[in-house]
Formats: sequence, structure tokens, C-alpha cells
Amino acid sequence: MSGTTGSCTGYGIGCIAGQIVAIINNILVPLLFAIAFIVFLYGITKAYIFSHGEPGEVSEGHKLILWGVIGFAVMISLWGLVNIVSFTFGLTGQVVPSLPKTY
Repeated sequence: MSGTTGSCTGYGIGCIAGQIVAIINNILVPLLFAIAFIVFLYGITKAYIFSHGEPGEVSEGHKLILWGVIGFAVMISLWGLVNIVSFTFGLTGQVVPSLPKTY
């Protein structure tokens, strides 16, 4: 599943929706996954490496870890919903090949 709009040309609603789905799947979701991962790693380093056992720093690191995990869950849900909607309504932006003829 590449999410590209391959052979779709023009400005029809299917092509535009396919472009929007491709942008969400190929740009927005990976970017937000990267941000959530960075927040998660920063929380780990803040809680366990640079805290020196101070309870306030450890607590703040745990909050960052929690927000990173929440970000992962939200992004997986968003990615799943976008793909469910796009495949349900045929908004992949690709032309469906015709069925083979039977002789």
C-alpha cells in the first residue's frame, strides 16, 4: 500500500481525495510519529538519565513518556481511520483495472 496517486489525473473529487489521503499517509503521519518518538525518547532521557534521582525531574520525564505513548496511539488510530475510509470509499486515487475477459 503505497498511497500514491499513480494514474489519477485531473481535478475530480476522487483524485483530490486521493491526493489528500496520500498527503496524510505519506507526510503527516510519519512526521507526527517522529515527533511522538522524539518526545518519548526525551522523556526517557529526562526521567532516567539526567534526573539524578530527583522526584520532580523523574515525574516530569514520566509525563513526557506518557504523552509520547499517547501520541503513538493517536497516530496509529488516525492512520487506521484514514485507510479504512479511503479503501471503503475507493479514495486511493488509483484507477481500478478492468476484470480479465473470459473466453
